[in-house]
Amino acid sequence: MSVPQLPLALRYPPDQRLESFIGAPDGALAQLRAAATGGSRDWVYLVGPAGSGKTHLALAVCAAAEQAGRGSAYLPLLAASGRLRDALEALEGRDVVALDGLDAIAGQREDEVALFDFHNRARAAGVTLLYTATAAPDALGLVLPDLRSRLSQCGRIVLDALDDDGRGAVLRERAIRRGLALDEAAIDWLLTRTGRDLGGLVVLLDRLDRESLAAKRRITVPFLRKVLDAS
Repeated sequence: MSVPQLPLALRYPPDQRLESFIGAPDGALAQLRAAATGGSRDWVYLVGPAGSGKTHLALAVCAAAEQAGRGSAYLPLLAASGRLRDALEALEGRDVVALDGLDAIAGQREDEVALFDFHNRARAAGVTLLYTATAAPDALGLVLPDLRSRLSQCGRIVLDALDDDGRGAVLRERAIRRGLALDEAAIDWLLTRTGRDLGGLVVLLDRLDRESLAAKRRITVPFLRKVLDAS
């Protein structure tokens, strides 16, 4: 008996989709969806500070592409730093490629040359590229002027770090998607007592999900204190 294949989009975390992103600039999600599905040939450069959701959107674009029947690939550039040419060659033939974290290869000439070559090949082949970085191309410290010029030609989306209301909305939305009982007081407690890094909060929510399931308890402030004091 054959085993049914999972949809390709399930390679990417189900929490990280375009429709679940909180705090996008006006028109940004439509622009990204068009790039993902082939409705636009524009390339995108996402810029914003840590915790603004760049990785979420990069993964979401890949998932949207595969839901539309297009091959996609996501590459965190920090993991490929120093060997970027080989990593990029492995992505040939995809329709959409998200390259996350340009900061990691800025200033490394060999990696920059590899990216410049890949950028040009992708343009010629009709591949859609999405880049993310914490700064605009001119402020990244790139040593290759031609690469800086190419990146500056991409459509730019600027993301801001979420405030506490936005972080709370992200936690609330993810809890609802998981069927997780998360008290409003618990959200406030998490935001004020455990740091405001969104990535760290999401990882903590994963842990709390497991702990509450095992204990068969709602996530309340007393439960949070018990779990976190034990860590």
